[in-house]
Amino acid sequence: MNKEKNILLKVDNAGFSNNDKWLVKGVSLEVKQGEIVTLIGPNGSGKSTTAKIALGIYKEIEGNVKRFTNKIGYVPQKISIDWTLPIRVIDFMSLTEDPTDEQINVALNLTGVEHLKNKSLGNLSGGEFQRVLIARAIANQPDLLVLDEPVQGVDFKGEIALYELIKKISEELNCGILLISHDLHVVMSASDFVVCLNGHVCCSGTPQAVAKNNEYQELFGERASTILSLYEHRHDHTHSPDGTIKRKQ
Repeated sequence: MNKEKNILLKVDNAGFSNNDKWLVKGVSLEVKQGEIVTLIGPNGSGKSTTAKIALGIYKEIEGNVKRFTNKIGYVPQKISIDWTLPIRVIDFMSLTEDPTDEQINVALNLTGVEHLKNKSLGNLSGGEFQRVLIARAIANQPDLLVLDEPVQGVDFKGEIALYELIKKISEELNCGILLISHDLHVVMSASDFVVCLNGHVCCSGTPQAVAKNNEYQELFGERASTILSLYEHRHDHTHSPDGTIKRKQ
């Protein structure tokens, strides 16, 4: 399958304003099947707004958005739940969609929380709840998955595990993923393409190209150079099929 031709989402020069103020403007990006595209940027830079533009939640927009699939999963940045209600994980999985029992079990198994399906949501840890949210989003096996800050409320070790899970989902479901995150170090090693926002697109490209961009470095300051060295360290070798490590020349 030709990934260059297999575009799931195309955002072209898009923007959204509210009360005569542009929240984001001039954003262009593509997400292809099997590809992880990550939006990074400081708070208030328009990351979540861009995701809502891409999903069609914001309709009165500038520019154009084309979605080439109707099978879309979404994990929003914020979700309102009455934690006093005795909602089990398995009930939550079918709250707004109607996946089959098999689809629920497959999704919970893929995200590593199948053993929690009869547990109350209120008794889950932050990491467990984020995994359940992701499981709910992939139960119907979407072609496109949009994840808005999917590791919030999770400790550093848990963040690493969740990003590894996201990569695994991309590979096993062969879906495209639009990921929003502020965790630069993990994003740079987990993404195929990065879009850096600050109300507009500051820069975009491969993680290595973005990490070397002057606008990116000005935006993130000292963190940027640290991330670059970590990214290059993580990519100074390749893994052979037999498990041996080959250092790049």
